[in-house]
Amino acid sequence: MEWLPVALVTLLAMGFNYTNGFHDAANAIATSVSTRALTPRAALAMAAVANLFGAFFGAKVAETVGNGIIDAPDGHLGLVLCGAALLGAIGWNLLTWWFGLPSSSSHALIGGLGGAALAAGATVKWAGILEKVIIPMLISPVVGVILGFCVMKVILRIFHDANPGRTKRGFRMAQTASAAAMAFGHGMQDAAKTAGVVVLALTVAGYQPGGDHSIPLWVLVMSAVVISLGTYAGGWRIMRTLGRGIIHLDPPQGFAAEVTAASILYVATMLRAPISTTHAITSAIMGVGATKSLKAVRWGVAKNIVGAWIFTFPGAGALAAVCMWVLSRAFGV
Repeated sequence: MEWLPVALVTLLAMGFNYTNGFHDAANAIATSVSTRALTPRAALAMAAVANLFGAFFGAKVAETVGNGIIDAPDGHLGLVLCGAALLGAIGWNLLTWWFGLPSSSSHALIGGLGGAALAAGATVKWAGILEKVIIPMLISPVVGVILGFCVMKVILRIFHDANPGRTKRGFRMAQTASAAAMAFGHGMQDAAKTAGVVVLALTVAGYQPGGDHSIPLWVLVMSAVVISLGTYAGGWRIMRTLGRGIIHLDPPQGFAAEVTAASILYVATMLRAPISTTHAITSAIMGVGATKSLKAVRWGVAKNIVGAWIFTFPGAGALAAVCMWVLSRAFGV
């Protein structure tokens, strides 16, 4: 098969990766910026570098996305399907970014793959989606709230009698490490997912054997670099929502939320589960905030975020299905 269609799908994948970077940059650094532990530009630069390195450790997640969600048909139809899925995911990312809602880029991509596959008459691996996507999607926010609450309670107990000013300064310094850990986890999860779609496109085009789910080095490097560039571009609308919209964070709370979210991301990556970095950090912030009081959490903002979570799969899937319908007629496949 000629290389141009594959190149176009790869370009779309990198476009999604870029929107993923600026859409989800807030996941890694909103808490550090809101507590003034880091300046916005320093935080973005740190997150970009950590994303870059994290991408090289997400091969297991990439395999799940590239092989565990759908069975794409070979040839031009499979490439059109991949392109439609990416367009649907990009559209959903831009829509939620515009309204400042931290929805999941990961679930937008998976929803896009599912919606495009259904529109193309391809096989959707529902059992795999249930086991590897839906169940982790439901469990990770619950774990985030509970673990964030527990981590913050431990911090409050340990530093109960410490000097408040000195404690805050110490946690501001510690947040540099916790934010980097969060950004590293984001790179493991999200850059790898996009690489998985590129491998899927290479497979249906015949450039990679069907049984070979390894990620070519150039795909991984490209995904890592592009998501890092997107991260450095920043996602200020979403950053405001996460950093200030849910709860007014102080440095100990920011540190607790980031450590909690990073831990969830690392465990999920080891289990090959493509979870949402947005779910992880947002639920952790809610759990941390609840230690102060339930009223301290702005549950109205949290409700809007949860609404965006619920509609991400069908929303991105519907957009991808429309794109699939248009593209299949435009290209006669």
